[in-house]
Amino acid sequence: MTALAVAGLHKHYGQHRALDGATLEVRDGEVYGLLGPNGAGKSTLMKTVLGLQRPTSGHIHLLGRPFERAALADVGALIETPGLWPRLNAVEHLRIHARLRRAPRSWADDVLDVVGLAEVARRPVSAYSLGMRWRLGIAIALLARPRLILLDEPTNGLDPVGIREMRHLIRSLASDGATVLLASHQLPEIAHVCDRVGVLVAGRTRYQGDLPGMAVDGDLEAGFFRILDECDAGVR
Repeated sequence: MTALAVAGLHKHYGQHRALDGATLEVRDGEVYGLLGPNGAGKSTLMKTVLGLQRPTSGHIHLLGRPFERAALADVGALIETPGLWPRLNAVEHLRIHARLRRAPRSWADDVLDVVGLAEVARRPVSAYSLGMRWRLGIAIALLARPRLILLDEPTNGLDPVGIREMRHLIRSLASDGATVLLASHQLPEIAHVCDRVGVLVAGRTRYQGDLPGMAVDGDLEAGFFRILDECDAGVR
């Protein structure tokens, strides 16, 4: 099954086209990397899929059906910086969100184990590192046991240890049966964790497929910059 399909998606702000016909297909159970330079439209695409922004035109199929808000109950997301309360601890955050998502409170313990925060769950968020805050944000996204998880730049600002831990966490989510759509402008992060990729430039999908297919003579970076150069040259 296709977990997420986007076809001809447009999002315009006056004369600015944040999305200009974007297309992608995320298969069930994979980690799909949405790659592109800053301003390519990655966050806009994710927000539109989540119903946070209304598309100008185009089609979204979510979990095998045309988009409807009811399907978002099976979707978890972490877009931009996690919104957390510094004085509350992880358990308190999860209990609040469990009530909002109508999820059993017992699931909070499960997601704390998944993201590796069980031992620090009673510490206030103000004492958390950036990596720990990202982990808590992902725990909140996982709370209702979603089938599809959207993560926007989850390694931003992390140190090398935090980046490695985040990679392992993302792969473990897929191993446990979830589908992950991961947006990043960092090619090395995409290469480490993703099964397939889509390259978004100026709101359009310029490549979609496996990583080897994007490479030039085995060089992923060369392949990525070839796509950017072709876009700059006006190649369609």
